[in-house]
Amino acid sequence: MKLISIVSGCYNEVGNVEDLVARVGQAMQQQPHYDYEQIIIDNASTDGTQELLKKLAKKNPKLKVILNARNFGHVRSPYHGMMQGSGEAIVYLASDLQDPPELIPEMVSKWEQGAKAVVCVKESSEERPLFFKMRRLCYSIFDRLANVETIQNFTGFGLYDRTIINHCRNMQDSYPYFRGMISEIGLPIVELPYRQLVRKKGITKNNFYTLYDVAMLGMTNYTKIPLRLASIVGFFMALVSFFLACGYFIYKLLFWAKVPFGTAPLIIGLFFFASVQLFFIGILGEYISAIYTQVLNRPLVIEKERVNF
Repeated sequence: MKLISIVSGCYNEVGNVEDLVARVGQAMQQQPHYDYEQIIIDNASTDGTQELLKKLAKKNPKLKVILNARNFGHVRSPYHGMMQGSGEAIVYLASDLQDPPELIPEMVSKWEQGAKAVVCVKESSEERPLFFKMRRLCYSIFDRLANVETIQNFTGFGLYDRTIINHCRNMQDSYPYFRGMISEIGLPIVELPYRQLVRKKGITKNNFYTLYDVAMLGMTNYTKIPLRLASIVGFFMALVSFFLACGYFIYKLLFWAKVPFGTAPLIIGLFFFASVQLFFIGILGEYISAIYTQVLNRPLVIEKERVNF
């Protein structure tokens, strides 16, 4: 029988992991012609998640657990977990159950029909409408900037053939933007629309920093437009400033007594140009930071313990 690896990353999800294991098991019961393993990689939880995972693994030999030495973040840890799957297809879903495990049979069916990746895209969500619209706007902006055709409203939830996982591993990216990798590889992709559920238990780990980190990661990996925009805007503003300066100088010569020197235009201009400079210095810093991360070439995670492997 073909083996399916179902991977989830978690951090402080003591209220969800037991339901996650149960619902994955129920979903795979609908696939009697497939064997499966479930891998949960824990990012050094402090709420009892690790102890619960060990208890569940003792009862369920199909559940494999990786315990990280510390919290390695929301990007590296799940990706490392996916790389540990030994199945012919890897399914990734979040441990907060906002990604419904009940979609696994449909993903497997589409994979058997020839898709190398079955990506689940959010056509709607139970989260606040304003947040959902803002996310869609960000996806749309990134799609226009990226140098590859990206997948809209895609968070990583999906099924991936072993071929794609091997290509990702060969990239040897120490801080990977997995969503972009799927688009860059270019193998056949099938989109599966779904409605994202609201979190029932626990507290979301997403905040402004994590969302900003993912956005900057995608931007620095898949577009050079911000860097080129800095050059274009700098040249344009220098040109405009030169003509304004010439015009003001001529106007002052013609109407010397009527035109005051005034400090307001100087202060406004100074702060405006300074803010533009700081913005593009920040963009440049993001690209340098991305290069620095790749040069360090640190491991994705350091594991403290494995269970049932």
